[in-house]
Amino acid sequence: MSLQPKGPGGRQGFATLSLEYPMSLGVFEKYIDAQKAVDTLSDNQFPVENCLIVGTDLKQMERVTARLTWGRVALGGLLSGVWLGLFVGLILSLFSRPSNPITLLVYTSLYGAVFGLVWSLVGYGFTRGARDFSSVSQVVATRYEVFCEHKFAQQGRQILAQAGIDVGSHGGFGSAPVTPPPSASVPPAPPLPPARQAPPPSTTDEPGPPPAV
Repeated sequence: MSLQPKGPGGRQGFATLSLEYPMSLGVFEKYIDAQKAVDTLSDNQFPVENCLIVGTDLKQMERVTARLTWGRVALGGLLSGVWLGLFVGLILSLFSRPSNPITLLVYTSLYGAVFGLVWSLVGYGFTRGARDFSSVSQVVATRYEVFCEHKFAQQGRQILAQAGIDVGSHGGFGSAPVTPPPSASVPPAPPLPPARQAPPPSTTDEPGPPPAV
C-alpha cells in the first residue's frame, strides 16, 4: 500500500486519501484511540488536515446470532416482505394518487408478504442445511496507524508526548527502518600447513661403515 499521490491519470477519490511524504505518529490497537490522538492534535492547533488514519492487518469477524429453522426463516421472510410491500405501496400512492390509498397499502403489503415468504423458503431450501444459522459479519483492522506530512511529524509527536498518549512504535510504511551498514566481508585465512616433525632417533645398533685402510 502506498500513500504517494496519484499522477494525472490517477483516481481523484484516492488523491484526497494520500499524503506526499507520510510519517508515522503512532500505532494504536483500537480506532477510538487513534481518533483520540487526532482530536488531541486538533485541540492543540495542529493542522489535522495533514493527518491520515490507516487501518492495517484486516480480519473478518462473524458473530452467530441465531439458529435457523423453517419457521424462523418463514417468519423473517414474511416480515421483510410486508415492509417491502408497504414501501412500494407508499411510493405508488404518492405518484398515482389512488382514491383509497389505505386499500393500496394493504394489497401491496399482502403481495409483499407472499413474495418474501416464498423467496426466503426457496433460498433456504437451496442451502440443504449447509448453513443452519444466521450471523452478522464485519471487516475490522487489528491496528490503526496515524500518519501526517513529514514537515509536521516532529510537532505532532511532541504534542502527543505532552498529552501522555502512548503512541506505540513508529513502524509504518511512512518511516524507513534504520538498518546497520553492511560489514566488509573478509575472506578467511587459509589454514597453516602442519609442521613437520623430526623422525625419532633410532635405538637399534646398526653396524657402521668399515674403516678406511
